[in-house]
Amino acid sequence: MPLDTQALQRAANEARGLAMDAVAACHSGHLGLPLGSAEIGAALYGDFLRHNPADATWPNRDRFVLSAGHGSMFIYGWLHLAGFDLSMDEVKAFRKLHSKTPGHPEFGETAGVEATTGPLGQGTGNLVGMAISAKMAAAHFNTAEHTIFNHLIVGLAGDGCLQEGISHEAASFAGRFGLDNLVMLYDSNDVTLDAMASKTQNEDTAKRYQACNWDVTTLPNGHDIAAISAALEAARKATNGKPKLIICKTTIAKGIPEVQGTSKGHGEAGVKFIPAARKALGLPDETFFVSPETRAYFTARKATQAQAQASWNQTFAAWTKANPEKAAQLTKGLACNHGDANALLAAIPEFGKNAHATRVSGEIALNAVAKASPLILSGSADLHGSTKNYLKDMGDFDIATPSGRNLYFGIREHVMGAILNGIAYHGIFKASGATFLTFSDYLRPSIRVAALAKLQAFYIFTHDSVGVGEDGPTHQPVETVAALRCIPNLDVVRPGDAEECAAAYAHAVSRREGPVALILSRQNLPSLDAIPVATRRQGTLRGGYIARKESAALTHILLATGSELSLAIAAAEKIGPSVRVVSLPSLEVFARQPQAYRDEVLPPNCSKRVSVEAGNTQPWGRLVGLTGKSIGTDRFGLSAPGDTVMRELGITVEAVVAAAQSL
Repeated sequence: MPLDTQALQRAANEARGLAMDAVAACHSGHLGLPLGSAEIGAALYGDFLRHNPADATWPNRDRFVLSAGHGSMFIYGWLHLAGFDLSMDEVKAFRKLHSKTPGHPEFGETAGVEATTGPLGQGTGNLVGMAISAKMAAAHFNTAEHTIFNHLIVGLAGDGCLQEGISHEAASFAGRFGLDNLVMLYDSNDVTLDAMASKTQNEDTAKRYQACNWDVTTLPNGHDIAAISAALEAARKATNGKPKLIICKTTIAKGIPEVQGTSKGHGEAGVKFIPAARKALGLPDETFFVSPETRAYFTARKATQAQAQASWNQTFAAWTKANPEKAAQLTKGLACNHGDANALLAAIPEFGKNAHATRVSGEIALNAVAKASPLILSGSADLHGSTKNYLKDMGDFDIATPSGRNLYFGIREHVMGAILNGIAYHGIFKASGATFLTFSDYLRPSIRVAALAKLQAFYIFTHDSVGVGEDGPTHQPVETVAALRCIPNLDVVRPGDAEECAAAYAHAVSRREGPVALILSRQNLPSLDAIPVATRRQGTLRGGYIARKESAALTHILLATGSELSLAIAAAEKIGPSVRVVSLPSLEVFARQPQAYRDEVLPPNCSKRVSVEAGNTQPWGRLVGLTGKSIGTDRFGLSAPGDTVMRELGITVEAVVAAAQSL
């Protein structure tokens, strides 16, 4: 059908009106992008995107991510016009309590919002993760007879997104791995919040992306709907092994002459000029106005999109009949069901007597659960040899092998986190990424968003404490576990031996409500054979358990996690039979257990408590109380053998014994 540019321009101006009215009504928000990119929205939602507003979860839909999430009225306005489940009342409730139109788009809160965006640049990495997942989905599930997956991943980014370092990592990865199913539009308005963009940047963005193996198209007039649509269609057809960047030269806050094209147009500075601007755009006095013609246009488009999905449904039904095993696997992936914890545990053989570092036992556990759960992916930031998370005989994801389940992220921890989120947003595979624990701060913004958006991802952080030794304080995390524990809805699990490690992986793969951080040791740890395997495994699934029960009237409780669990048990043997040792591999999981269980493990009437962990002591205060003591370190480490560092910092059996006896 010929492009109806007149109808789309009318819709663009009405989308501008919705953004103006919403920002004016709540006296808060960003006008610049919704107004400046209105024609981009018209081309996307009015012509290009293949999705079905009546079914926002259609698996083969094109995904659209607004990386520049501060311009949220852009996506809310277009979702409403396109016919998604976002009423005018919700648009009017922009930034109000419990509305579906929060200040920045939030995944799971609003139909049609594919990613939680706001931290600038995160969306550029999310797009890469989605594109990887789409490539993998096609490789795993398409057959010669039936094409189930052939959709595109589309995003809109601004100058702020592309200034953030994460966007450079994302561009490099996408170009190297040939993600030609990724199309990113760049709202290039030459403005940032404080000043014109020239104040802080002068690089040639087109050349930068071309150097990263992207196809780049520059549109001198980013308000030309026909040109935008033509560039998008060309991008869809160009399956040439290159991601696509469409640079749209736009005017920020277009439609409000007093602020457009300036840094004042970024936020709500133009609100006082809105009445005149609305009139100049041909909008009536009625606020939140959408014309009958625009309604009719999108009603017709919505019907066409529903027909497209109906046709796909027929193909999907035939594919399901012909491929029942693949269909069952896909159904589980789409339901975020990657296995029951106990079933996954059963797939991991018991370790027997061993002295594995938990990174080594983790390698065994991960490979076992990956065989049992075929949609699990694993990647590392150039550290597979150290983090021990390579999936054996499962292939490497690459241009010629998109079904491979190992991801080579390169030295790109920040985008690794955002890519994992993108894979989770896409909603079929569950991915993990690995690096040294001390470098987890590189991907902390992505972890935070994953926890906020309740994403299914997990992290494998090795070299977990000052026990790392000779690498010294730069590589010895002391505050890092405590900092991760501060993130709401992130389960941090630090297992104390191989069997606890097995349960940690079973939990990481089976958890559906948010991400999991596994904290694993570099140094060897003794297997705790005095504790039954079932006790260690099931106790870890509950976050904590009694590792050594007292054989006389209880007087003291030693609390420990990770490599210090064996240290606490050795201390208890020295103190005497009235001492209990409690293993707490996950404070978060333990805190969710019923009060009766927590009281059974940590009787409230026993206040003589000592915690021991080779890291920051702050998280333990609420468990040991005002009268207890914590053994750990609140200073940076030292460059020396691990045992020497532990002794120097006072993390020893003798220190635990002395602390307990002093209570």
